[in-house]
Amino acid sequence: MAQVRDVVVIGGGQAGLAAGYFLRRAGLDFVLLDAAAGPGGAWRHMWPSLRLFSPAEHSPLPGWPMPRQTGAEYPTVDHVVNYLTRYEQRYALPVHRPVRVTGVHDGGEYLAVHTDRGTWQARVVISATGTWQAPYVPSDPGQEEFTGRLLHTASYRGPEQFRGQRVVVVGGGNSAAQILAEVSTVAETTWVTRRPPRFMPDDVDGRVLFDVATRRHRARQSGSDDTDGVADLGDIVLVPSVLDARRRGVLRAEPMFDCLTRNGVTWSDGTEHAAEAVIWCTGFRPGLQHLRTLGLRRQGGIIPTDGTRAIEQPRLHLLGYGDWTGPASATLIGAGRTAKAAVSDIAEWLAARGETAA
Repeated sequence: MAQVRDVVVIGGGQAGLAAGYFLRRAGLDFVLLDAAAGPGGAWRHMWPSLRLFSPAEHSPLPGWPMPRQTGAEYPTVDHVVNYLTRYEQRYALPVHRPVRVTGVHDGGEYLAVHTDRGTWQARVVISATGTWQAPYVPSDPGQEEFTGRLLHTASYRGPEQFRGQRVVVVGGGNSAAQILAEVSTVAETTWVTRRPPRFMPDDVDGRVLFDVATRRHRARQSGSDDTDGVADLGDIVLVPSVLDARRRGVLRAEPMFDCLTRNGVTWSDGTEHAAEAVIWCTGFRPGLQHLRTLGLRRQGGIIPTDGTRAIEQPRLHLLGYGDWTGPASATLIGAGRTAKAAVSDIAEWLAARGETAA
């Protein structure tokens, strides 16, 4: 027999945990289903040297600030995973893992959440699976001919595997800059971007970015003139490793190449660079395959929402996928603030319908 919950949260990473915190405070009956073997969400899969671009005290989940990491202003991946693990334990959140959700179906009174460990019936589903499981690699001419190694940020684990090689790093964001910074210490690197990279001022980090994104969101809600928000400031935060790369003179970006060849990359003017590896730091897409059975996705793979609630399915909320599901909601602090609003909306909606099991 299917298990019934007020809310089923799909995903046990930072957004799912933030939702769990507020669901417990709201007194709702809920469960978190996580496909991973252990806690930490996407952070458990990232490369070891990655750094947050905000200090620990500015990267909290609700209720418990992230402790500072000794000797590090910007926390490492291991520190974040440890924090998320302890957070889950601290609030005794009901996480079931590993549980892989295979589909969500509209059953009328409930949404049926089908998994490899049985079925849950949910009055409301919060999808908080993030983007890590859906890396985006553009299709460029010559990929089939290239004899070197092609990999995405999602499978990057550190610079040593590239020692002494020639490496092309593709992308104009924070991941590209941080990976370029460390690979360039052991390899000959070429950085290519679709447009000239834009660096934030030296004194800007995630604290400022979240405040700017929040002000933009509020301005749009109130009907005030919109701005480019965070985009006004630039794209790349100058964390210490990137500052060091700038001092070494390796933050020189070339325009995007036109084609891969057997032994490297080439541009339309005939310029060529030999390479043994190309690292695609080209971002991710929302991991929404488990929702395909609801038929809600539109152009670009996005599910239209009002806040976090799916417009065409009021029993579904989407949390933590980026600005379209809340300002800076894919960050630690942003996930918490967005989760608070989402759970408040859910509690009011269920109460108005007299559906809560609590």
